[in-house]
Amino acid sequence: MTPQYPLKGVTVVDLGQIYNGPYCTFLMAMAGANVIKIEAKGGEHLRRRGVVGGAALPFAMLNSNKTFATLNLKTPRGRELLHEMVRRGDVLVENFAPNAMERLGLGYEELRKINPQLIYGAGSGYGRTGPNKDYPAMDLTVQAMAGIMNVTGFPDRPPVKAGPALCDFFGGVHLYGAIMTALYEREKTGVGRLVEVSMQEAVYASLSSNLGLHYSAGTSVPARTGNRHGGMAEAPYNVYPTKDGYIAIICVGEKHWKYLLDAMARPELAQDPRFTDLKSRVAHMDDIDALVSDFTQRYAKKELFDLLMKHRVACAPVRDLDEVVNDEHMHSRRALEWIHHPMYGRVCLPNSPMRYDGVEPLEIKPSGELGCDNHAVFGDWLGLSDPEIQQLIEDEVI
Repeated sequence: MTPQYPLKGVTVVDLGQIYNGPYCTFLMAMAGANVIKIEAKGGEHLRRRGVVGGAALPFAMLNSNKTFATLNLKTPRGRELLHEMVRRGDVLVENFAPNAMERLGLGYEELRKINPQLIYGAGSGYGRTGPNKDYPAMDLTVQAMAGIMNVTGFPDRPPVKAGPALCDFFGGVHLYGAIMTALYEREKTGVGRLVEVSMQEAVYASLSSNLGLHYSAGTSVPARTGNRHGGMAEAPYNVYPTKDGYIAIICVGEKHWKYLLDAMARPELAQDPRFTDLKSRVAHMDDIDALVSDFTQRYAKKELFDLLMKHRVACAPVRDLDEVVNDEHMHSRRALEWIHHPMYGRVCLPNSPMRYDGVEPLEIKPSGELGCDNHAVFGDWLGLSDPEIQQLIEDEVI
């Protein structure tokens, strides 16, 4: 049998917006699914951000290999057409505020009557139930609510958000997993179901180290740890200065500590009572950091990285975004690809991090203009005639 993409033949109605839903459906598209992105007049919020500098790039990153259609769900005819899509589709994905779809008469209970095999994937900030379900949720607010901001930064400074949009993307990845699980179940039972993912719940497990420190401290709230281990349970574990930047170094276990001492040409420190085991090193963390910093600042970043790699020390140079975008390793794996985008010019776009044995990563098909596939969706797929499509345009349904 010739290997195929695992989601070939699966049709997804994508109502996602910003990062959460669109990343979930991007992963599905790059696994071979037919993803039909539905947008309202003017486009979803992330497309609209394109008027601000480079804000168009995220839309291009998250919407490759999709089909683009418009639909006004506030009109009766628009809702009828979504019903037709649901009848023919396998999955619907949305990350609107809880109950937004219900207010339109398009909630899961209504849609399952049309297609009992439908997998309905819902992403939200705090979930569809509970006292906080109606709180407005953006990545920043969920980072604050989830404790991420409180553990990020240095103890003598205010809390800061994590640089990336962690909550949105953690939520999107978990939503993908929930949908895949439900599709697996449907293969056995023939019945679909609603799956939901809360962004707050999706990121909680990532606080494991910080929660360990909190648990050991009893009822007190531990201070932010900066670049040190979130649970203050590893040393060395920090970002250290070099002549031209910084390098991150971590030693997990005795052999890693020995490797670092060998690279430093200080093997005798293995017998220093302050550093003989992990518990001792953690107790003398300041001494460790001073010792390692004194060593690292004698070298340029690349020179030091090569030396530490030779000694098998777990480390990495702290790179800027331009270095990451041009990462030779990621380009060699086609994890990143330079393409010519018809709207944005030459851009570097990601492929899916998920690899499927026997098939190469899908070729990236750039995201399209708003509604560019309306005729393909409403004509070829749903079977409407040209006059009927023209009427939809005149009635502002599409």
